[in-house]
Amino acid sequence: MVLTLRVDADTVSRTRFSPSPAAESLAWLKLAAASGRHPVFGDPGPLARASLAHPDVALLADLLPRDGDTYTPDLLTPQPGTDTQGRDLLDAQIAQIEAAAQDDLESQVFHYTRTHWSRPLDTETRRVAESGRMQRRLANGLARFWRDTLADGWPDLRSILDQDIAHRATGIATHGIGRTLGTLHPDIAWSGDAVTIEKTWDGEVDGTGRDLVLAPGVLNWPDVIIQVDTPGQLVLYYPAQRVGTGRDRRSGNLAQVVGNARAAILADLETARSTAELAARLGYSPGTVSYHLGALHRARLVTKVRDGRYVLYQRTARAAGLLEARD
Repeated sequence: MVLTLRVDADTVSRTRFSPSPAAESLAWLKLAAASGRHPVFGDPGPLARASLAHPDVALLADLLPRDGDTYTPDLLTPQPGTDTQGRDLLDAQIAQIEAAAQDDLESQVFHYTRTHWSRPLDTETRRVAESGRMQRRLANGLARFWRDTLADGWPDLRSILDQDIAHRATGIATHGIGRTLGTLHPDIAWSGDAVTIEKTWDGEVDGTGRDLVLAPGVLNWPDVIIQVDTPGQLVLYYPAQRVGTGRDRRSGNLAQVVGNARAAILADLETARSTAELAARLGYSPGTVSYHLGALHRARLVTKVRDGRYVLYQRTARAAGLLEARD
């Protein structure tokens, strides 16, 4: 079965690539709320779960699909703008959520969830939506969850997304946008006047004369998602390259250690050190160091042992090999 996205020359000329901090945040929040694990990055961790205690974060989480349902209201992941800085992108998306029209919110939250979810909408969530205050609370929930869980680690994630976009830009320059559209993912194809996406249902969407944003995903990897329900917004999410591939695992999950912060931590772990010690030596906050150490430990690049009141980390031989290869 196939979803067909009809496009014209105007759509193709206005097609662009952009990360979506909001989409990455919701993917991580969905895992935290469901006590799930990312296939590459593992457990979202205690900071993500603790953030769910905030009522606005909990409200945001209640609008995410559960138990095999797939529909997420598009207003939660507004089409990314054209700013180049990640914080600018997120700020713009948060502002769009807060400015969402009440009619659009009610269509997506009331009608589309009833059509696509196997569970009813929570009574309190419905009351908040009807009150006209949901937009502001959802915007605040996204800002809060981002600050609690992803802000410190965003540079590493952004570097993966930027590498993917640079690779696609080279492909467009070499082979044209049609071929690039057809190589985003095995489930995505280009027919000359349409983008087709393999789904569990058939459908057709008219995308002519509209901007099409192609958004690589890391935390929502390996899903392919099309966003068409918000008027004037059209976003196709596809898995960023080099995340979760066999090559990543053979070479030590390089996608998980990309970036200066994790390289600096590994370089300083020839001797076993605590989180607080690393933070003081490297100039990062303890929360940032803890976030990176969790990913490095899941990738088997550091070991950890308890020594009295402290947990000490030290790099493995595998990590030492990675550092030598970088040199």
